[in-house]
Amino acid sequence: MKSALIVVDMLNEYDHEDAEVLVDSVRAALPAMCGLVERARREGTPIVYVNDNYGDWSAGRPEIVKRAIVGRARDLVEPIAPADGTWFIAKARHSIFYETQLEYLLREQAVERVVLVGQVTEQCILYSALDAYVRHFDVAVPCDAVAGIHPDLADAALRMMQRNMRADVARAEDVHLT
Repeated sequence: MKSALIVVDMLNEYDHEDAEVLVDSVRAALPAMCGLVERARREGTPIVYVNDNYGDWSAGRPEIVKRAIVGRARDLVEPIAPADGTWFIAKARHSIFYETQLEYLLREQAVERVVLVGQVTEQCILYSALDAYVRHFDVAVPCDAVAGIHPDLADAALRMMQRNMRADVARAEDVHLT
């Protein structure tokens, strides 16, 4: 089964409510996220960055990356920023699928399984996992490669994804990419 690694909303200026809590969670999850990106590159697994455009409809990949790097947590953005040539899709709402061309790209590449990493577990990751499931993609969520704001809600979201969406919720080292 062909998989794609989807990096969700990691290009963030961290200039919003709850940013401090999120920063701590991202700092803890970043090594596992970066490890999965590196492993995907080595194994030839497609990588797609899907990121909020923060309401700026003129912003594309260069603008979103630049704003995040000059934001409050450069040390969290630079290690995970997309390499040149990496697929990138801007989104406006919580789900990576809502009003984006992601499903078309995944179908064109014959992807059957998505591996979701990034932020926020109890928001964008949860909604994206549900949208992937209803589109008949298998879903994997490495529990140590997602960051949340509210630990209790993040834990509940992971349980919901596992139970209701049949997501493979495991540590990053145990998640298969190919």
